[in-house]
Amino acid sequence: MTKRSPLLYPFTLLYGCITSVRNFMFDKGLLTSVKHDIPVICVGNITTGGTGKTPHTEYIIKLLKDRYKVAVISRGYKRKSIGFKLADKDSTVDDIGDEPLQIFRKYPDITLAVDADRNRGIETIRKERPEVDLIVMDDGFQHRSVKPGLSIVLSDYNRPITEDSLLPYGNLREGKHNLRRADLLVITKTPKEVDPSKNDGVIDNIRKYYKGDIVRTSLVYQEFVPVFAKSPFKMAPALTKKGGETGLILITGVANPVPLIEHLNKEFKEIIHLSYPDHYRFTGNDIRKICKAFDKLKTKRKFILTTEKDAVRLREFSEITRPIQPFVFFIRMAIDFVGDDKVIFDKKIEEYVGKNQ
Repeated sequence: MTKRSPLLYPFTLLYGCITSVRNFMFDKGLLTSVKHDIPVICVGNITTGGTGKTPHTEYIIKLLKDRYKVAVISRGYKRKSIGFKLADKDSTVDDIGDEPLQIFRKYPDITLAVDADRNRGIETIRKERPEVDLIVMDDGFQHRSVKPGLSIVLSDYNRPITEDSLLPYGNLREGKHNLRRADLLVITKTPKEVDPSKNDGVIDNIRKYYKGDIVRTSLVYQEFVPVFAKSPFKMAPALTKKGGETGLILITGVANPVPLIEHLNKEFKEIIHLSYPDHYRFTGNDIRKICKAFDKLKTKRKFILTTEKDAVRLREFSEITRPIQPFVFFIRMAIDFVGDDKVIFDKKIEEYVGKNQ
């Protein structure tokens, strides 16, 4: 587990005091948590960095959208707009943020809104879209002014909560004991080789802080998709054939690109990885750097590959990247459940939504 300079530890103690006082005030009713009369499912975590909230949110949408009118409310991290904003076909990253735009492009029939004030966002959705049956709140576990009916917390298998510390020395947003507020805990990014019938100690360690239902999911890398829809080439199938002759420029602006790199290293002979911070806004200089790296690849066939979230931001450079557009792809990512955990997860959600309509 990544730890930072010990000099930060005094600030961790101060941060811990602040978060503890804040949670105490909500627990005792000194600060108000609003429970809305519509099913609200919160998908969150207690750590910084990527735990897989977006693919899990997308899974919940897919699970429910054919039977219910689903809405998603998000903060819209790093967007340039302010206040409440509903997504539509003309929305951009500046309007609603990259992850909400990714979700909306995949599920354009749902209602998606962004608002830093989740209570206001939920109330505005209900006013403007009264047909909505339920709301999925993306990354709202610490947003305690809303009291969700079902709270799902994600924890990365490779970055155990039990071995982490509070910010800024560690990566925890609040103390481990606050896991008790969750209704369901999901251990994400579980390696495929993990035997569900054997105890690897991960769940036992979490049981010290959380007594409820625990399920495990793995990342599934799916098909390659052109970033630019007007690409005249259908090159995605070639990426999975004769990988030893194919080179990649891999572009990532995500919190943890390691699982993707490990997956691609199994198939491709040459990979040049250009790493950027999470939610990074690409510039013209970045695009030129990508083009130069592309020219340096030595393999017979070469492509530019990125994540689905990064693809949302790269599309904004359609003019600059025109010479390389046909070669730019993103890789779809989804989740799969370990063992029979899907039954537990689906039942928990479906029973909650069904009982609270």
